[in-house]
Amino acid sequence: MHRWARALALVVMLAPALPAAAQDYPTRPIRVIASQGAGGLSDVWMRAVADQLGPILGGTVVIEDRAGAAGTIGARACSESAPDGYTFCIISTEAMVINPVINPVPGFEPMKSLAPVTKAFYLQQVFAITAQTKAKSFDELAALAKANPKTLNYMSASLTKTAFVEEFNRKHGIDLVRVPFKGGGDAINSMMTNTTQIAIFGIGNLIELIRGGKILGFAVDGDTRSPLAPDIPTFREAGHTRHLAPTFFGIYAPVGTPRPLIDKFQAGVAKVASSPEFQQRHMNSRGLTAVLNKPDEFARQLDQERAEGLEAIKASGLHPNVK
Repeated sequence: MHRWARALALVVMLAPALPAAAQDYPTRPIRVIASQGAGGLSDVWMRAVADQLGPILGGTVVIEDRAGAAGTIGARACSESAPDGYTFCIISTEAMVINPVINPVPGFEPMKSLAPVTKAFYLQQVFAITAQTKAKSFDELAALAKANPKTLNYMSASLTKTAFVEEFNRKHGIDLVRVPFKGGGDAINSMMTNTTQIAIFGIGNLIELIRGGKILGFAVDGDTRSPLAPDIPTFREAGHTRHLAPTFFGIYAPVGTPRPLIDKFQAGVAKVASSPEFQQRHMNSRGLTAVLNKPDEFARQLDQERAEGLEAIKASGLHPNVK
């Protein structure tokens, strides 16, 4: 039995008898911490879920935004909350898997401090380039970058995608320059002005620009093409053998939260977000794919994600101290 399963089993064994508590739950509002801030993807999605989740649970679900430090502030606030079933959080892959390795916070290890509830959804990302750049393929992009050193910039919302670009640089002897960005709005504005020529970003953020011909999509991550842009190949179809899994957002609870309450919350979220109407309205247009698995399955996947995250960190070459 792997360590996440052992941890969940321990929670079940140590949890007090809950017949009355489980029957009465909830008796006050349930808080969900969103680590991206107001208007961020997790905030918007979780608010849409909360509107229907409250009545299903027999109470009220409120969203509290705790943005900053690439999700670490929200994750830590969640972990430090009472494990009583009245605090949950929605956290990205980066905050759970990547940040703790490259920017560890003394005394805080999210993989040990937060219990998995469900993998909420995948966010499919697209490698996009401005039409003004004139390149129409990865090979043309490499040739352009070689002819014009240090003139092409890129943004990446995920370290696994950053690792891809840095490998692309090394393979072709070029220097696409990574630039920071604050969020989706900044990324789009920077591409619109051609200040930044390349972005690997959520396809839902860029699809209208792709459809309008202002930017071109070279490839999408994951195993299948996006229904938003079926003409754009996957990275593998475009000739790149490294598997680039989509970014995901997961829901967690403070470790020690009674398992019956975790299960009740997971079941409620799954009921809301698995409905075709909800997915059509709140997910499909944003390039999101629902997962909504149970805690034990999510725990097993997190162990794998951590191993893949370490590989991506090393492959990026941006953190040579990580072994």
